[in-house]
Amino acid sequence: MKSILINTTEESYPVIVGNEAINELPSLLRSLSPSKVLIVTDTNVDQLYGNMLVDKVDKEWMTYKYVIKSGEAAKSFDMFYELHSYALKQELDRKSVIIAFGGGVVGDLTGFVAATYMRGVPFIQVPTTLLAHDSAVGGKVAINHPEGKNMIGAFYQPKVVVYDSNFLQSLPTNELRSGFAEVIKHSLIRSESLYQFLYSEIRHLEDITTDKLQRMILEGIQIKADVVSKDEKELGLRAILNFGHTLGHAVEAEAGYGKLSHGDSIAIGMLFATWLSNKTLNVTLPYYELKSWFKAIGFPTEVPYSQTTDQLINKMKKDKKTKSNQLTMILLEEIGVTTSVLFSEDELYSLLDEWRAEERGEKVD
Repeated sequence: MKSILINTTEESYPVIVGNEAINELPSLLRSLSPSKVLIVTDTNVDQLYGNMLVDKVDKEWMTYKYVIKSGEAAKSFDMFYELHSYALKQELDRKSVIIAFGGGVVGDLTGFVAATYMRGVPFIQVPTTLLAHDSAVGGKVAINHPEGKNMIGAFYQPKVVVYDSNFLQSLPTNELRSGFAEVIKHSLIRSESLYQFLYSEIRHLEDITTDKLQRMILEGIQIKADVVSKDEKELGLRAILNFGHTLGHAVEAEAGYGKLSHGDSIAIGMLFATWLSNKTLNVTLPYYELKSWFKAIGFPTEVPYSQTTDQLINKMKKDKKTKSNQLTMILLEEIGVTTSVLFSEDELYSLLDEWRAEERGEKVD
């Protein structure tokens, strides 16, 4: 069992990682003295572990469980409203604690409900996916809008994150791959040694052993913790965590939430950002090495043909980092070292079009 401390301007909280970490939950709840507990989970997690978690909690506290449909589409206004209505019906008060039990969708949605219910009630993240090693840490909570991903939300920190790696054993391949994309992102922006470890040791998803999984989770969370501690509200340094996300979020939104996984979309975005770094910064990053590795893992390596560059640029313009029609891209000076570059809409359109043409094997003028 390992504990990593997340320091923010308002408070500090632990991320507890390890096998059987869930057994720490009752004592953590006691420290919060909740009046009631609401567990929010999704249909997939509930089927596997829902009763187990309720059994750990309801012996000491009045406990309710709300199950949402699995998938990115649940991060919606409608589900946000439904959860508020349920909490009000069960008469949750400001001393109630909400537990987000699931992957990134459950954590983002539940965290935003906790941030806004009665102007904020305590919540606990209990992530069950590899992807959530990123999303459960740092306090960014949100729902999606048809015009853009995570456009409505808040910065609201959990009281604790309980990350039991046993839950990851039931992950389907596509979920494991999706989470692995964020692990790769952390290595590319902050740790060449982690990148070299991942590249040499995990050539295919089948290579992810329990020991390797534990290492990538701990190092990924530590990187996230270091960045968030220095810049809680994305005023500067924290923007590096968006490497691959400007295009990736556009691809994901344009496909329709849930049609292309977050990790697969971010993988496409990271390839473009790496190509763009080589193209505009006069650096020599291993773009083709990265692309070949991504293919072996099973990531898509091109933007879907059905998505036009016009559509993508329009989505990217709605990115939260866009200012005065200048699009911000997080690029790499080298593996582990990032920089932020502004592009005009026309510049980025031309570069994205060029990259897409190259990837299709078309002649570029």
